[in-house]
Amino acid sequence: MGKQAFDEIMGTPGDTTARPELAALGKWIEDTPDAELRRRQEAAETTFRQLGITFAVYGENEAAERIIPFDIVPRVFLHDEWTRLSEGLVQRVEAINAFLDDIYGERRILKEGILPEDLVLGNAQFRPEIAGIRPPHGVWAHICGIDLVRTGPDDFFVLEDNARTPSGVSYMLENREAMLRLCPELFREFRVAAVDSYPDLLLETMKSVAPHGTGSNPTCVLLTPGHYNSAYYEHSFLADSMGIELVEAADLVVDDDIVWMRTIAGRVKVDVIYRRIDDDYLDPLVFRPDSALGVPGLIAAYAAGNVAIMNAPGNGIADDKAIYSYMPDIVKFYSGGECKLRNVETWRCREPQALKFVLDNLEDVVVKLVDGSGGYGMLVGPTASKQEIEDFRAALIAEPHRYIAQPTLALSTVPTMAQGGLSPRHVDFRPFVLSGAKGVQVVPGGLTRVALKEGSLVVNSSQGGGTKDSFVLMADQSQRMNAGGMTHTMGGMTQTLGAQTSGGKS
Repeated sequence: MGKQAFDEIMGTPGDTTARPELAALGKWIEDTPDAELRRRQEAAETTFRQLGITFAVYGENEAAERIIPFDIVPRVFLHDEWTRLSEGLVQRVEAINAFLDDIYGERRILKEGILPEDLVLGNAQFRPEIAGIRPPHGVWAHICGIDLVRTGPDDFFVLEDNARTPSGVSYMLENREAMLRLCPELFREFRVAAVDSYPDLLLETMKSVAPHGTGSNPTCVLLTPGHYNSAYYEHSFLADSMGIELVEAADLVVDDDIVWMRTIAGRVKVDVIYRRIDDDYLDPLVFRPDSALGVPGLIAAYAAGNVAIMNAPGNGIADDKAIYSYMPDIVKFYSGGECKLRNVETWRCREPQALKFVLDNLEDVVVKLVDGSGGYGMLVGPTASKQEIEDFRAALIAEPHRYIAQPTLALSTVPTMAQGGLSPRHVDFRPFVLSGAKGVQVVPGGLTRVALKEGSLVVNSSQGGGTKDSFVLMADQSQRMNAGGMTHTMGGMTQTLGAQTSGGKS
């Protein structure tokens, strides 16, 4: 598939020169020896290891803590490309917020027959305990990670929506820090939009959704399940970057429907909680009674309007892949316009005709659990063994409602450092979208994930994927850095680049 895929730097498969807009990047790749690129890449990974930038692999006894492999060649979005993507992302996230507000409220979309009622109300991710509760300022999906794929120069598709606890933003920030340090010549060549103000924007978003009457300086905390969680590094990184407390369940107590944080100076009222705990474990009085990770009484405090929870409980229904298949209809219902970002064609296996088609074409399609994540519970037909295909066939026949299927796309590629040198590898992209009381903001960057195995389409870190920095180019590329550095601003993000030099060619 790599030979057939659109290469985002080189263009048409087989081309030996870069796309005209990225000629400077193509020259940098050509002029910098592979050994130098590899040296810089290894330097970045050494730093990540020293900083403890790791993720956990569940179910493995050995090497459970790993760094996510980093690749030195950046992925680049032209300014016009990013403008179109941003418009589509804002539209989609606004629709997700409207959808969540509706299904936990009036349920107009169900009454008008746009979605089957049982698909929503019978969904394991729908939380009837939340029905009738409205979050402060009406914002449900405060932080969204919308996974995108590309198949051609102008062909972008949404692969899935992540509105529960999307992760990966710390890698976006650390990857940029590594590139600034190791490849400063690229930032002199291109005007790259900044991402390092993300923690400030996130904190601003948190404060903006504090309950009414809180005051000008609400107390915000980040609730983590603890250091055994796969994304614990990110939890601690973000709390530290925002200057807020990183807390676990034992640090919080609910008294008279108010959340308090225990500190050595006494109890402090908590106004906003950025939770990185799944709904099931959030409050043992409402969800799983055996949860030791949650805060008893938290949902009662939330229902009373005394605390904001980011992302709001119940958001998992918007992540469901069967609901995803209806997103064009959902967007049109709430916005009145057509979807600016297209979905990948999706077959809902709960429908008999779709199930028959999928069963007849298992070797050609990708099959996913509707509530799956992390690359688990997935069949990639073209690369699967006969036994894997037959196992999925049996699972589909037994529980068709649990699965959707999609065509196998020729995902775009970006040159990536492989064992034998630079080679095209498939990528996807997770931009981060923040929604607060003042509106929706798209961070001008994101997490590019790369499938490091030749021919693989699975980019998840838990399945052997890596990451790249993602450059979003600003409108005016004629301005270059001078000896004193340059400050870039885009969408509220600011970043100052110094006039460093590099030992490599440029």
